[in-house]
This record gives sequence, C-alpha cells and structure tokens, in this order.
Amino acid sequence: MSNSSSLTQFLLLAFSDRQELQVLHFWLFLAISLAALLANGLILSAAACDHHLHTPMGFFLLHLSLTDLGCICTTVPKAMHNSLWDITTISYMGCAAQTFFFFFFLGAEYSILTIMCYDRYVAICKPLHYGTLLGSRACAHMAAAAWATVFLNALLHTVNTFSLPLCQGNALGQFFCEIPHILKLSCSHSGYLRELELIGVSVCLAFGCFIFIVFSYVQIFRAVLRIPSQQGRHKAFSTCLPHLAMVSLFVSTAIFGYLKPPSISSPSLDLIVSVLYSVVPPALNPLIYSLRNQELKNALRKMMTGCFSGLTKCLYSGV
Repeated sequence: MSNSSSLTQFLLLAFSDRQELQVLHFWLFLAISLAALLANGLILSAAACDHHLHTPMGFFLLHLSLTDLGCICTTVPKAMHNSLWDITTISYMGCAAQTFFFFFFLGAEYSILTIMCYDRYVAICKPLHYGTLLGSRACAHMAAAAWATVFLNALLHTVNTFSLPLCQGNALGQFFCEIPHILKLSCSHSGYLRELELIGVSVCLAFGCFIFIVFSYVQIFRAVLRIPSQQGRHKAFSTCLPHLAMVSLFVSTAIFGYLKPPSISSPSLDLIVSVLYSVVPPALNPLIYSLRNQELKNALRKMMTGCFSGLTKCLYSGV
C-alpha cells in the first residue's frame, strides 16, 4: 500500500479467533453498555429534574455523565458489531470520526474531573467564598471553556493524524481507532514529528491538570484533618471520596495503557488494558459516585419511586 489515498478501510484487532468467544464478547459488551447507558441516563435525569441537585457539583456531574455516555458510544457499538458479525474492518472516515470523538470525550472527562476537584477544594477550603467562586455563571464558563478546549484539541489531532501519508499497511493493533496506532502506519517523518509535538502539548496540559488535582487534594486533606468533630471529618471525606476514586480509576488505567513498558506488551494484554481505560471507567463512574453521594442517592430513589408509582397507577387504571 503506497499511501493513504488508496486506503478505504482499516483492520481492527479482533478479541478472539473463535466465533463462540466473539459472540461472548458481544454479550459482555452489550451488558456493559446497557448498564452504563442506564446508570448515566438515571444520573442525567436526576441532575436535570431534582432541584436538590441544582448545585455546582450536580451541574458538573451532569456533564461527567455526558462524557461517560460519549466514551461508551464511541468505541463499544462498533466493537459489538464486529464481534457479532465476525469482521474486523472499519471505514477510513469511520475511523477518523471514532478517533476524533474518543479523543474529544476522553479529554472532556479529564477536564470535567479537574473542575470537579476545584469545586471540592472551594467547598472545603474556602466555604465562605463558594457562592462567589462557583456561581451559575462561573460554572457555565468553566464547562464551556473545557468543552471548547478539548474540541479544538481533538480536531487538531485528528486532522493532523489523518493528513499523514500511510504506507505501513492498514492493520491497527487495537479494537478501536486510536492515534498512537495510526501513527505507526505513517511514513512521513515531518508529519509524525508534528503530531508528536501536538501530543507533547496535550500531555503537558494533562500533567498540569494532574498537578492541580494533587495540590488541591493535599489542601483538602489538610483542611479536613483540622475539623474538630469526627462527624464533620467523615462528612467532608464522604463528599471527596467518590471524586477521588473516579480520578484514580481514570488516571491509573490511562497511564498504564499509554506508558506501559514495551517489554510486557502483547496483543491480548493491549486489548485488556484498552478496555480498562476506554470502557471500564465510564461504566463504573455512576456506580462509584452514587454509592457515596447521599443527595444523588435520594434523588435517584425519589425518581424511581415516582416512576414506579406512575406505572402502578397506569396499570390499575387500565384494569
């Protein structure tokens, strides 16, 4: 294959060579995606409808659920389709779209998690200024800045990557389209270096967010430990633990996925790791957050009780 102009499709990495295992992967992904869609859909509905969640944290939790849904819907449906029909292909334009949306939603999730960390920092370390620093306008501006920044970043990476001439075949060692694997097919040294420079900028931004999160939690823990009552400390920790758990899950799986030593790399391990950072966090985030957030649990319980009561009335009226 001489260049990318002759490329019409890419070959994705299959989960297994056996049709039975492919079908098993389909059902597993179907269960994960349905659970993620249901859980994130419930959180979206609760955050939008319950006035107790019309707070900065509820506002950012709504945006986090949107990014989780985006991550799941970007990679899982195509993987399910390929597993069910025992194929490994994806069109050139489909691959470009998948690359853009995956980079976009992954960056948006990390940005929203960083903003949520700032929310916890202000709530615990500067409670008297909470209404000023995190008013509705400030929250809207921060969310808009996060979405706009990651959109531009994802667009630059996608356009630059798919403008490179590709002459190393069309087989991607991944079950979805991802920039590092596409770069391996490139034969343009200057374009490759240009994309590495863009990746370097993105890594610096991500590292800056990580430093901010670490610094914020150091300040948060210092403030919590100064609270005199044990009940107050427990309440403060309970508001931070879900967010800290989500950040830890997201960052640890992504770091291991992208920075694992080449010596331990293998197709099967790469598949497992890629599922860990692309599918597992969006599916587990709603569970982690709903288990520790009492306001969210109350809103979900109230909403589900109302739906059940309405359904019961409809059934009885029909009878």
